[in-house]
Amino acid sequence: VEYYSRLDCLWKRKFRKEDEEIETMENLNQLLLENVLPAHVAAYFIGDNKSNEDLYHQSYDCVCVMFASVPEFKVFYTECDVNKEGLECLRLLNEIIADFDELLMKPKFSGVEKIKTIGSTYMAATGLTATPGQENQDQEKQHALIGITVEYAMALMSKLDGINRHSFNNFSLRVGINHGPVIAGVIGAKKPQYDIWGNTVNVASRMESTGELGKIQVTEETCQILEGLGYSCECRGFINVKGKGELRTYFVCTDMAKSQSIGMN
Repeated sequence: VEYYSRLDCLWKRKFRKEDEEIETMENLNQLLLENVLPAHVAAYFIGDNKSNEDLYHQSYDCVCVMFASVPEFKVFYTECDVNKEGLECLRLLNEIIADFDELLMKPKFSGVEKIKTIGSTYMAATGLTATPGQENQDQEKQHALIGITVEYAMALMSKLDGINRHSFNNFSLRVGINHGPVIAGVIGAKKPQYDIWGNTVNVASRMESTGELGKIQVTEETCQILEGLGYSCECRGFINVKGKGELRTYFVCTDMAKSQSIGMN
């Protein structure tokens, strides 16, 4: 009897340990998933009501999209003995991106979602809520998200200025912003990638690529909302956007935003 009692105790202890290991692994998997996907999207994949064949996708009526690039990094990057065949250049780019990511921890930017980096270009968006359509119930909040996107862009500029000072560089940020409908989704199974698609995204990218260093270029529709929030915008003129033709664009006068972003650092 004593033998079986001890054996039972050992088995229970073993099962308890296995349960703890399973729970630890599940928590780790959840943490890893939330590092590559927005929290509400990660919750979808962790949930029990999903089959492996399900494709996550969600339509949004109003999302503000930002592209911010460091165009001069392409010229800065070289492979030679002095910079360890480009390794030191990549270290600096990693520092820049990591500092940009750190800004997302500020409560003010809790609504900003980093989408991805493409080389030295940083892509982020606001309005990607867990419940699509909710953002349209309150137009004031919807417009405020566009203002927050501009403030985030200015915070990135301020952060890059600080990096320039201690690394003795003179990088500038070139930013493009646009808002409108998008489709969000996750592509890939083994390496899931959350992304957004649509004309809104394409135009935002075009606002960045045709912009100027140290400036934030926006569409006319985005400009009108920003002016309603108290920002001033300077008309640049017309630029050609693939698939859209000639679009009138504006540069955001960033003195107000810059003073606020400096105050957050």
